[in-house]
Amino acid sequence: MNEFDFETAFRALTDNSPFPWQKALYERFISNRTDHIPASCNLPTGLGKTSVIAIWLIALATHPEKMPRRLVYVVNRRTVVDQTTDEVVKYRDRILALPDAHPLKMKFGTLAISTLRGQFADNRDWSADPSRPAVICGTVDMIGSRLLFSGYGIGFKARPLHAGFLGQDSLLVHDEAHLEPAFQSLIVAIQKEQQRCKEFAKFHVVELTATSRGKGDVFTLSAADENNPVVDRRINAKKSLGFHTVVDEKKQLADKVLELCQGQKESGKAILVFVRTVECLNAVVTGLRKAGCEVQQLTGTLRGLERNNMADPRNVEGCPIFARFLPPPKDDAEEREKWKIVPKSGTVFLVCTSAGEVGVNLSADHLVCDLSPFDSMAQRFGRVNRFGICPDTRIDIIAPSKFDEKDYDDRRKKTLSLLKSLAENGSPARLGGLDPQARIEAFSPQPVILPVTDILFDAWALTSIRDKLPGRPPVAEYLHGKSEWEPPQTKVAWREEVWVLHQDFETTGERKQFQKYASELLAEYPLKNHEFLSDRSDRVFNALKKLAAEPNMPVWILDDEDRIEVTNLRELIKGDKDDLNDKTILLPPQAGGLEKGLMDGGSNYNSDRTDYDVADEWFGKGHQRLRKRIWDDDPLPEGMSIVDTIDTRPEDDVAEQQKGRRFWHRCAIDIEENKNNKYPVLWTIHVGDVVRHAKSVVEGLKIDESLKRAVVLAAEFHDHGKRRAAFQRVLGNFKNAEPYWAKSGPDNRKNQLKEDYRHEFGSLVDLESESAFEKLPDLDLKELIRHLIAVHHGYGRPHFPNPYDPDHFDTNAVASEVPRRFARLQRKYGRWGLAYLESLLRAADWAASASPSEFVKEEE
Repeated sequence: MNEFDFETAFRALTDNSPFPWQKALYERFISNRTDHIPASCNLPTGLGKTSVIAIWLIALATHPEKMPRRLVYVVNRRTVVDQTTDEVVKYRDRILALPDAHPLKMKFGTLAISTLRGQFADNRDWSADPSRPAVICGTVDMIGSRLLFSGYGIGFKARPLHAGFLGQDSLLVHDEAHLEPAFQSLIVAIQKEQQRCKEFAKFHVVELTATSRGKGDVFTLSAADENNPVVDRRINAKKSLGFHTVVDEKKQLADKVLELCQGQKESGKAILVFVRTVECLNAVVTGLRKAGCEVQQLTGTLRGLERNNMADPRNVEGCPIFARFLPPPKDDAEEREKWKIVPKSGTVFLVCTSAGEVGVNLSADHLVCDLSPFDSMAQRFGRVNRFGICPDTRIDIIAPSKFDEKDYDDRRKKTLSLLKSLAENGSPARLGGLDPQARIEAFSPQPVILPVTDILFDAWALTSIRDKLPGRPPVAEYLHGKSEWEPPQTKVAWREEVWVLHQDFETTGERKQFQKYASELLAEYPLKNHEFLSDRSDRVFNALKKLAAEPNMPVWILDDEDRIEVTNLRELIKGDKDDLNDKTILLPPQAGGLEKGLMDGGSNYNSDRTDYDVADEWFGKGHQRLRKRIWDDDPLPEGMSIVDTIDTRPEDDVAEQQKGRRFWHRCAIDIEENKNNKYPVLWTIHVGDVVRHAKSVVEGLKIDESLKRAVVLAAEFHDHGKRRAAFQRVLGNFKNAEPYWAKSGPDNRKNQLKEDYRHEFGSLVDLESESAFEKLPDLDLKELIRHLIAVHHGYGRPHFPNPYDPDHFDTNAVASEVPRRFARLQRKYGRWGLAYLESLLRAADWAASASPSEFVKEEE
């Protein structure tokens, strides 16, 4: 890429000239330093920290040997809108607009983008082709759980794939890292464990923050940045500070906030309000509305759908008040065309809890807030006069006259002292000039960070053991730590099938069988981020007690391993509120309890409303629907294929069952095992397709040739177990003779038998009699091939639950060797390294399943 320098490439991607720090970071990335990727970047807010992604892209294009292939961008769990995805989409759009011969387009014309919300939500683009450069954006919960082989909402089969691709050949950028010290500690521990195990594909971690808790080598601004006029304007943006006192915060805080807000009522400004509690927020919002003010509230308790709609300026149904706090589009026709919301004029108020502190590119004219610890106050200050263009910005801070002796309040007291030392100027430069140790002592109390060990990593990696396992704790407290001052959370969502499928169970066995079925159903049609709202567990529990629904209203409870407990409302509220900690409560729409995207125990069910179950409100590019549930006589949505069926009247005769059956759909690209091609696919065709994709996948990877060969050979032998007559009947092929099928068509599945034989286990059995395999001289290579075949659908880590072969009676030796081999290879390649190698074959198999090169012709 000698045709242009960094500055030219940066402008091509971002439409901006780089700041000095951005060029310096690029030069650091491509240098010969052993620490060319810094562990920490300490950068003030408002200076485009997310451009780290653009810098990585250019470094990957110019020096691919120095940079990981995937960038994983992690934001705090309280983030309301992940605008990083929009920035990356702009990068990709600008790349696509370049001439075909441009080096950036040749390298990144197919840049994969995946996130855990919106149109790119879990689209698997990043895992479809491991050799493809990719940006994956997600929250601490979603990325962290996947790194620990636990992936919320993705099912046990996909967990190793996600762990391998996120934890190998990747650069993890942890934004606002000071807000999640437990997660930062965890990812550093994973990095060190991989280094100890000498895993081959590197995992790099970068802490990205304006208020670092860390020490040691930190990349930050230089004198060149301080002399840059734009940087100077932003970091020295004056923000006048005013201090106010209340004697009793609980009783007087809301009134004092209202008094200060109403003093700005005729200012015509965009006023941001921060308070620490939902109760105070509700009082302030109610008071402002009574006073006739234009007001919008923003809390972390708002459901994802409403949250996304409110904050998206491209959504005509979005919030015009919120739009006043977003940066306006640039003066070009294309950008303005995307801007659908007309911002509200006059004075507007946005009242937030901590949900507005991070991840949202807000810029208000004035700020009114209560007092929180220093790290939180720094985030709040960064959301006012963000670009240094407002000449008279003021920040009003309300503090108590006395502080409790608790650790949290002691840190607030220290924060107040620091802020008062600023001589009434809260600019980023003044905040950054405070004594670092004094700032850290005023930070929010650090949670108890639970230590991770090699034994824990081993336990989490046993993904095919789905039951509770002694010594394998839930991952939530390892992601966030144990905190006394941050209460546990519970998620709530609504799904129609909780009502449609409910039944009375006569035996414990019936209940367990149904719970297993419900878990499998949600694995096929998982809950997405837009369906959830999250709130304190005690508030969710109290709201459930207030619901006017029938006591036997069905309820599903999901734990962090995606196991489901089926119960009812009566039994749920008889328990303890702590039973809801870190759980997901799945209600039927008939339970009610939802009002404007918020949990409300006093909101009764309204049959005219259609906004309870929003599972199908998931759209891709061009507002293309990504999944939809339909009844039997509804037309099949274009571009979708059947994923699963559920029988809503199992006791009726066959004819009535057909009427009651509901089909579940999503785009074929989102199906790892595409069982629903238009026509069947021959076994020989599918195997040939997988081999071809495997060769393509490994060709561009920086791994040893022996590992590439293992993946390709495993692709050649991976589906031999499908040649069993019993399995052919599963696919709907009753000919009991060649040619064998690998995939069925929709018409051939009506009479299929239940699949209780794992074809990959049968492939292991057949492998030993393959002459081409037997002749391989490399015993290590043969071991890896066996393992890749065993686990290519997520089983065999470490075991098969039902290891039998209908054509071979004595398979004990093969079955017993599966867990032993898994343990040996995991020691050799590391946990994430082995998962990465497994995922190469899985990606090839998935690509071949999604797009077969040839179908069985209809006349055949």
